Amino acid sequence: MATTPFAKPTIDRELETILASFDTSYVWNYGSVKEGLRDLYEKAKRDQWNGTTQLAWTTDVDPEGEIIPQSINPLASYGPFLKLDAKERARLRHAQISLQLSQFLHGEQGALIVASQLVGGVPWMDAKYYAGSQTMDEARHVEVFSRYLREKLEWEWPINASLKELLDATIRDGRWDFKYLGMQIIIEGLAMAAFGNLYQLAQEPLLKELLKYVMKDESRHVAFGVLSLRDHYRDMPANEMRDREDFIIYACELMRNRLIGDDIANAMGWNPAEVREVFLSSPPAQIFRKMLFMRIVPNLKKLGLLTPRVREAFDRLGILQFEDYDAEEADRQLGFL
Repeated sequence: MATTPFAKPTIDRELETILASFDTSYVWNYGSVKEGLRDLYEKAKRDQWNGTTQLAWTTDVDPEGEIIPQSINPLASYGPFLKLDAKERARLRHAQISLQLSQFLHGEQGALIVASQLVGGVPWMDAKYYAGSQTMDEARHVEVFSRYLREKLEWEWPINASLKELLDATIRDGRWDFKYLGMQIIIEGLAMAAFGNLYQLAQEPLLKELLKYVMKDESRHVAFGVLSLRDHYRDMPANEMRDREDFIIYACELMRNRLIGDDIANAMGWNPAEVREVFLSSPPAQIFRKMLFMRIVPNLKKLGLLTPRVREAFDRLGILQFEDYDAEEADRQLGFL
């Protein structure tokens, strides 16, 4: 990434290949064996949508406008930010929103790959049905975020290194339940919280409508993970459970520690250590970094994965407070259920 002020980061390579290996299962029992999955699949079929025709792509979007309010900008009190003129601040707004949506885009491509893996790996036919529908959902999400970035913002950032690391770990792991944990529970849970935050803040109508459609899909995707993994960990041997605990702690620490402003600092030519300190002490950024986990913690509790080790780690991260958060009620209030 270039370090001159306002330089547009570019992706050096258009194609990257990684080696993934996992068991693929035929299922000769075509009946329902997991309660709730067939109903979820019916909802997925009912709620399909076409991003080409159902979103108002003719909407004019000012990429340097206040797509989200600048009152929550964590850099608002940072010295170099205060020295920017109006044009430079507009350019920074453009950089920040395009960075955020670029990470959404890259995460959705990762979800597309993992959903396609789940079609082969899951051991129940109902789960294969639903994973097939999710693969279509994720393709649509990649399509609409990519189009918004290309046509409206005209600025796409490379994937954040920490997000890439977690996607790679999830894609490469051969165990089907790790794919659920990495994607459906953790990454999709983070995405739902981030999408919900942006949906409530967004002042640009096309983006707001796009997020509404995507979030209805994502709400089902998280439920898919919870329903599929229900009771799976009940009698798991201690050594295997420790592998899951290690992965959960690693993934959550990785996702929390990536939100420190390094990408913006590098693009602006600012001191990354200074920007990191500003982000870590900013009340809006502190709230956002914790709020991202409000859906992950209660879902892990439902699955029996909020073990003493995980509890201790989440207490250190300051996110244990969300263990009884009612995500379904939040989705209902937003009109997604």
